[in-house]
Amino acid sequence: MARRVTKKREMTDAEIDAAIGSDPDWAEFDPIDWSKAEIVVPPKKQAISIRLDQDLIDYFKAQGPGYQRRINAVLRSYVKQRKTG
Repeated sequence: MARRVTKKREMTDAEIDAAIGSDPDWAEFDPIDWSKAEIVVPPKKQAISIRLDQDLIDYFKAQGPGYQRRINAVLRSYVKQRKTG
């Protein structure tokens, strides 16, 4: 059985905007004004070796990818609280 292949045409920006405007899932979203957006470059990280209890490592790894980033966030929160407290 032969399949018929049709080439899809690209939508114009106006067609995309109209499709979004008629989609009820997008009704609650307001347009975003990106004109005042700022690029934030995260600080450079330094690789170190640190020894942590296995249950801590297991806990953070069980939350999925990015466990080192989460450990960093917890440490950052602790430091912030100590500085302001």
